[in-house]
Amino acid sequence: MHTGRETTHDGCAIVCDDPLAQSLEGAIDLILSRIEPVAETETIATEVSLGRVLADPVVSGTSAPGWDNSAMDGYAIRHADLAAHGGRLQVAQRIPAGTTGTPLASGTAARIFTGAPVPTGADTVAIQEICQRIDDYVDIPLTCKEGANIRRAGEDVQAGSEVVAAGVRLAPQHLGLAASVGVAELQVYRRLRVAILASGDELVMPGKRLAPGQLYNSNGFTLTGLLQSLGCEIVDLGLVPDSLEATAVALRRGASAADLVIASGGVSVGEEDHLKFAVEQLGSLDFWTIPIRPGKPVAFGCIHGTPFFGSPGNPVALFVTFCLIARPLIMRLQGMAGDLSPTRVSVRAGFDWPSPDRRTEFHRGRLQTGADGAPELIAYPSRSSAVLSSVAWADGLIEIPPGHRIHKGDSVGFMPFATLF
Repeated sequence: MHTGRETTHDGCAIVCDDPLAQSLEGAIDLILSRIEPVAETETIATEVSLGRVLADPVVSGTSAPGWDNSAMDGYAIRHADLAAHGGRLQVAQRIPAGTTGTPLASGTAARIFTGAPVPTGADTVAIQEICQRIDDYVDIPLTCKEGANIRRAGEDVQAGSEVVAAGVRLAPQHLGLAASVGVAELQVYRRLRVAILASGDELVMPGKRLAPGQLYNSNGFTLTGLLQSLGCEIVDLGLVPDSLEATAVALRRGASAADLVIASGGVSVGEEDHLKFAVEQLGSLDFWTIPIRPGKPVAFGCIHGTPFFGSPGNPVALFVTFCLIARPLIMRLQGMAGDLSPTRVSVRAGFDWPSPDRRTEFHRGRLQTGADGAPELIAYPSRSSAVLSSVAWADGLIEIPPGHRIHKGDSVGFMPFATLF
């Protein structure tokens, strides 16, 4: 394991003892310890801020609700009047939402609607379903509970309180909460710019005819979709020939145009794999191998101060390493705070796994309903990192520790795709 670091001339830290290998946990910790969010922020309208990362907290200038209001349609009353008048009260006023009634006189009730302010003097709202209206009077059961069906002022939000913390990716509920306290604009981090490139002479773009030995560039489209799901702007550097010079040129372009460079392919140890050497030539490389399956050849480093992430060329390995490593890297760059680890849940295995790997394995799994009605996981039959259809088939990743055998009925760790994108 790594025990020390030093800083290079381009401002990037390198690990001193063994810069070639890193554990998955160590790799993520190393990345997150080095990464700072983009510095630039912008002010945008609340209604268009979905998916952006909040730079400044939302602090409420008002309480919500701003007054005691009715939680139901019914009758606002003084609870003490029920026994005093045998449960029959005169209906003296009508208060729809958006209007304000007058102080409630003793022995009377106010017809009130959901959201309307509770009149001064009332302490209870009797819902209309338990009441019986007779001309200008209403009969209310004496069992009606005091204080029922009133939303108290400030019970949701107190004036001056923080309602959304900085570092949160804004979901619909955050937009609604900000609007509920009157916030029309939010300060957010600017969108992250990510440069992507695919390395390999064998790659062609979809729509063109394949020559012998060629493959369609699926990785570029997978990466684009993954990055778009995280709200990134994409700088597409295209297909890069298998040469050190072409790789270095593309990396320089990406580092100057973006906040992060991601490359697929070319990070292994073959004669035509040039990314490792190009990154070391232009900056520094922290690690380029992690003991996981799929995804062992994965790299992280810096190019003139711009973070670099290199994924394997096999499409499943690209997908898995993005989910595990690139995703938290991107989220931290975007300004997200807190624990960025993927969500793991325990699910019953509906499969056997008799031949474990020496590495931690992230296999494709699908949820189904077991014979007893409980959820269980089934595993894709192939372990190949080239079978991209396995990812489209799956609902998430099954985490299998090194040397760990699984029997039907065991609990296994599962990362649902729905929590990743």
